[in-house]
Amino acid sequence: MTRDEPDWGPEHLRGAIEAAGVALWSWEVDTDVFVMDGHGYRLWDVGREGTLTFEHLSEKIHPADRDRVRAAFRATRAVKGPYETDFRIIVGSNIRWISARGQGHDEGIVGRTMTGVFLDVAGRKQAEEGHELLAGEMSHRVKNLLAVAAGLTKITSRSSTSVDDMTDQLTRRLIALGRAHDLVRPLADGQGNAALLGDLFTVLLAPYDSTAAFSGLIRVAVPRMGVGENAANGLALVIHELATNSLKYGALSSPEGTLDVFGTVVGQDVEILWSEQGGPDVVPPAEVVGYGSQLVRRTMQGTLGGSISFEWPRSGVQVTVRIREDRLAL
Repeated sequence: MTRDEPDWGPEHLRGAIEAAGVALWSWEVDTDVFVMDGHGYRLWDVGREGTLTFEHLSEKIHPADRDRVRAAFRATRAVKGPYETDFRIIVGSNIRWISARGQGHDEGIVGRTMTGVFLDVAGRKQAEEGHELLAGEMSHRVKNLLAVAAGLTKITSRSSTSVDDMTDQLTRRLIALGRAHDLVRPLADGQGNAALLGDLFTVLLAPYDSTAAFSGLIRVAVPRMGVGENAANGLALVIHELATNSLKYGALSSPEGTLDVFGTVVGQDVEILWSEQGGPDVVPPAEVVGYGSQLVRRTMQGTLGGSISFEWPRSGVQVTVRIREDRLAL
């Protein structure tokens, strides 16, 4: 026994197409006239008045994608089978991602007219970009963790008197580093602030001190105030990046180096000065374009709504972080 196929009438098909957000289009290949359904005109933000050509429509394609899309549409007539191409269009001041799909090699062509569909794929592209950013961030953080582990091992070997002593010190530092990364995890709803500002610096910087936080290598003095879970996540990334760079190139890479973290409230802002001394002579970078630097600036401007600036005196790098007090509590 077989089930009868449903009677798909035009109204059913139109309802399914509208529910899926699909825009239909046809292209007269000889005259270049391009026609779309109502959703297509809304998707591209073009009017129905006058004759629309593919050449005119393609002017709305993002300049970085325009030549590629024009070439792709021309190539579809020479390549047999289904095709799909994604590109950006400019709608007012916004950028919109579109996917064009159809059949190539004049397959199914009727009256010299090619047909296909447009889909708004902004959600998919945003998810892909988010995954790429997350993958890049995770790769960067893993590399930094390996560098930190190597640096901690080197520091520990300098101050250890025996294998057991080195094992004990290194184990405690790695455990402290694990606790620091726990701070980056969001808290459950209703649990309030993620940490006190001083506790955040204490735990995050403890793995980099000679034996434990405040033993002398690292000194922290910041106002007593709560840090919300969102701000704690962002600030933890910034602290981790600054400490990693210091361990690689700055004061924390030297047994004589010191780090002072001093905070104060200036008007509506919390200002934190990160001051390194006693490390290798500082050589100012020609430009700051690394992934870590981009991550720090993006986090400061986006998550924390603040700013970060660097000075490069020979004696040690000076970093100034400014965050609005109301944003720190979020």
